[in-house]
Amino acid sequence: MTQIPQTRPRAGRLPRNARRAQLLDVALEVFVEQGYHAASMDEIAERAGVSKPVLYQHFPGKLELYTALVTSAVDTVIEGVREALASTQDNSERVQATMRLWYDSVASQEKAFRLVFESDLTSDPAVRELVDRVTSESAAAIAEVIVEDTGLSRAAAELLAAGLVGMGHVGARVWLSGRSELSLDEAVDLASTLAWRGIGGFPKPTNEGDE
Repeated sequence: MTQIPQTRPRAGRLPRNARRAQLLDVALEVFVEQGYHAASMDEIAERAGVSKPVLYQHFPGKLELYTALVTSAVDTVIEGVREALASTQDNSERVQATMRLWYDSVASQEKAFRLVFESDLTSDPAVRELVDRVTSESAAAIAEVIVEDTGLSRAAAELLAAGLVGMGHVGARVWLSGRSELSLDEAVDLASTLAWRGIGGFPKPTNEGDE
């Protein structure tokens, strides 16, 4: 039998920020379950236990609601990459921390991750731009470290960084969607080892006169 989503009881008054957060949580569930085109504001309001006017007070339409969700998910991933890079000065540990960020994001925030990388609304320029930000801004942050530590050109560093980002989020999605027998830690260790053996092959520049 098809499971009917449980409707929440009508909600009492909440502070505006709390209500917005609640509506985003409910909308995330609906969009991931049904996709953008099949989801309706009626169902989101019903599941949240609010009237449609209340929903529209926070979000003028379905696209604005969807965009708010994607923006939040994208910002969370990008900030996580930056924090992973800043967590240590040891580059092998940086690789490990960054790869763990991707796999942790998939494992603990599967719905938000799917909203970004499996969007059925990438034909919309605004949504496409948001989704592309995950790769471009994550790669830009990694490229800065590569330039500093290898002396490679910016263009070379950006290409390598984009490869590392792809290895992280694509590998993490495959690990999750395939229901791999590998544990999270095993998957992170494998991905980190592969990434480090590649990027670690670019030595740090030496100062003139160094032996």
